[in-house]
Amino acid sequence: MADEVSCLKARLLDKETELDVLKKKLAQYEKNEKPCIELIDKVTTLTPLESKPLSNEDIMRYSRQLLLPELGVRGQKNLSQSSVLVVGCGGLGCPLAQYLAAAGIGRLGLLDYDEVELSNLHRQVLHREESQGQAKALSAATAVNRLNSTVECIPYNLQLSSENALQLIQQYDIVADCSDNVPTRYLVNDACVISRKPLVSASALRMEGQLTVYNYRGGPCYRCLYPVPPPAETVTNCSDGGVLGVVPGIMGCLQALEVIKIASGQGSSCGQQLVMFDALDTRFRSIRLRPRQPECAVCGEKPSVTQLVDYEALCGSAATDKCRRLNLLSKDHRITVQEYKAVVDNASSHLLLDVRPPVEVDICRLPISLNIPLSSLQQGKGGHLQLLRESISQSKGQMSGDGPLPVYVICKQGNDSQKAVQLLEKMSTSELDEITVKDICGGLMAWSQKIDPEFPQY
Repeated sequence: MADEVSCLKARLLDKETELDVLKKKLAQYEKNEKPCIELIDKVTTLTPLESKPLSNEDIMRYSRQLLLPELGVRGQKNLSQSSVLVVGCGGLGCPLAQYLAAAGIGRLGLLDYDEVELSNLHRQVLHREESQGQAKALSAATAVNRLNSTVECIPYNLQLSSENALQLIQQYDIVADCSDNVPTRYLVNDACVISRKPLVSASALRMEGQLTVYNYRGGPCYRCLYPVPPPAETVTNCSDGGVLGVVPGIMGCLQALEVIKIASGQGSSCGQQLVMFDALDTRFRSIRLRPRQPECAVCGEKPSVTQLVDYEALCGSAATDKCRRLNLLSKDHRITVQEYKAVVDNASSHLLLDVRPPVEVDICRLPISLNIPLSSLQQGKGGHLQLLRESISQSKGQMSGDGPLPVYVICKQGNDSQKAVQLLEKMSTSELDEITVKDICGGLMAWSQKIDPEFPQY
């Protein structure tokens, strides 16, 4: 009986403590005294984190993880004295920041130069509908502060560059790369190697994800595995290829796990292995990576990269996750959406060829278009090629005069359509009737922005 009374008293004391915490927070909101989060647009010097004992509120907040022998009080104190820089507040960075703040990381730097858009919300779960147009770094920091106001959260509304990366990264203990473009990956890697910081890196695309930890306890860096950047035209990001929102969520959580393990002192097991996630089969697998390479340009025995370089020039692409814009054709082979609208209004005989994959055509299409995917044109055979011949012949029969048939090619952004124009020009000399081929600049997204606001954007 005495034991039961003692247990009840202990539970009552816990509830009273929890109630006091809630009352303080309620009073803060009622007085409109929520801490103001300042958006930083340049790199500033940070003061070192102080070592503090766990308060009663800390013990209550983190009690469930304090009970873990792998973490305990020492691990929790290590977390509170650690700082993490999150590069990118998107699909990976949002769950990562959320769980790091929840776990009690002492300082969290959130870096992103973009603004919240409606298309972000299916995967970037810290942002809200009312956050549209707001800086992502500020939106994420505000959400993190609501979750755990004891974490020092610093939002950086700036683009990481060769000029500011070292100064910023050197002030943090761990860096998490949540970017979605190749130049930033090389930049963050080189800055981490030069600054001797571990880099927890993840990526997600379509239904797949990858995770590894670079430059950790003698393990390889990003350049050890990828010494030469891939050709820019072969790289696909989420804007081009799509992604299921939960996939970056899973990978961001795994990033948070590795960061917490490193920061708390447990250590990461991903320093020389790549974790691969297949969402379609709900399956994980790991492959062992080759060790640090002695000839690596940045972390090798005789490094040639000892300072940061122009990474957009190195990779031949912009440091952005937006759809890239290719320029493969001369002006003579391209027309604007306004010029194409005039062709339609004049009822001029022509063929409009949509070269997007069927999954995109199901989203939206111009009713007069013929869909033949670029991949089918590249194969150069099969029923699609016969359909193209028949359509050209039929459209040419409707022309009032002689001469080549005008063929206009369209896609989402105007990239694949340029490739298709190059293919069709080669084919027109041997496999097709005489045609003139032009790409429609900016594709269907330009059509939506400049011609028909009711046309869907995706």
